[in-house]
Amino acid sequence: MPPPLGRSRRIGVLGLAAATFFIVSGGPYGLEEILQAHGYGRAVALLLFLPLVWCLPVAFLVGELGSALPCTGGYYEWVRRGLGEFWGLQEAWLSLAYSVVDLAIYPTLLVAYAGQVLPALAAGTQGWAGWWLGMGMIAGCTLWNALGIRAVGLGSEALGVAVLGPFVVMVALAAAALPGGGLARLGAALAAPPPEPGTGATWAAGLLLALWNYMGWDNASTFSGEVEDAPRAYPRAMLVVVGLVAAAYVLPVLAAASAGLPAASFGAGSWVAAGRALGGAPLAGLVMLGGGITVVGMFNAILLAWSRLPVALAEDGYLPRLLAWRSPGSGAPVPALVAGGGLVALLVGLELTRLVAIDVMLQGMALLLEFAALVALRLREPGLPRPFRVPGGLAGALLLGVPPAGLLAFSAWRGRGEPGALGVRAVPLALLVAAIGPAWWALSRRRRARAAARVPGAPADP
Repeated sequence: MPPPLGRSRRIGVLGLAAATFFIVSGGPYGLEEILQAHGYGRAVALLLFLPLVWCLPVAFLVGELGSALPCTGGYYEWVRRGLGEFWGLQEAWLSLAYSVVDLAIYPTLLVAYAGQVLPALAAGTQGWAGWWLGMGMIAGCTLWNALGIRAVGLGSEALGVAVLGPFVVMVALAAAALPGGGLARLGAALAAPPPEPGTGATWAAGLLLALWNYMGWDNASTFSGEVEDAPRAYPRAMLVVVGLVAAAYVLPVLAAASAGLPAASFGAGSWVAAGRALGGAPLAGLVMLGGGITVVGMFNAILLAWSRLPVALAEDGYLPRLLAWRSPGSGAPVPALVAGGGLVALLVGLELTRLVAIDVMLQGMALLLEFAALVALRLREPGLPRPFRVPGGLAGALLLGVPPAGLLAFSAWRGRGEPGALGVRAVPLALLVAAIGPAWWALSRRRRARAAARVPGAPADP
């Protein structure tokens, strides 16, 4: 194991909360399709329902295991320690796969936001100007992460203020306008029927999109070894961010409804239109700028979380040892960061924004392993110090995973017919990606067996 990082190369609870916010959300950008298809009333219901049955259980999971086992790799170590080496590697593979796909979406989104004001970027990442902007974002965030976790934490705090500031103003202006007709418009918007018929398939699609917008809490665990006083920081940060993310979604939606913006008209640039309706051109400009800022903040934070998994896997012998090297100055795993940036660069330009169903399925499989590890560690290591503990004893730990598991099962069933890629449906494609994990395990066992045969007395497995 590498020596522990000094305090100057760690982040505190505020930096952890800011990074987690961008890992999970980044503000209301991304809710447009939910509003367009489901209307204000149903969208608000979905956005208030999921924090109770999804976010809080996952936040409690991360609070207990993140405080009990603060180490590089986070959930990989939880599952490995609770369920064994095989399942630990499956957890790592699922997380590596879905996270790199997530990362590849953000350069395209940045180009889309910039294209609203720069016509040269209208072709997106398919054009040279857009491609270079996407590559510049990847390189810039990779260099930013190479400065160390404190640079990312402090940057996330500043970016969070820049992203949420315009929406705070928007909500305040909407609240001030309630007595002058805003309340009537809000009531009418919430009571209006959704733009699309309320069929079971429509509800399921909305749930899937809303679930995707609330995912990623556990990713904040991968750098827990670099968080100051992690046993106290994780429970506090998780609970604070649950409330912050829910408010960052619901309050701007209510503000847009009170401004009279039709839900059916929501699409690219609609938050800018809501800002213009409530605060004129200056607020609209800030909201537009915030769209680009949030994309950079999310990419930066998710790259931070992703890069720590190769470090943990390299330390355990599953990946080349080079990936575990850290900069003596910043403590950042520079080779892992470069590897992540390179993989994302290869995927830029592919049509990845519609892979919501696959993303939810892969993240869901990984999350179920984490809930299983929570219970297994309660049974296998009852004496493990747990500064924060899910209440209710073993029964509480078991029941905690029931609502998320139910949501994931429902999402997988309803999304079984969703398109994936290359003509393959979402469920088969997700299962095909997941199947690579056991193949990786088998190959690693063979490699270790050969290595052990060359070194008498050496164990074949860790």
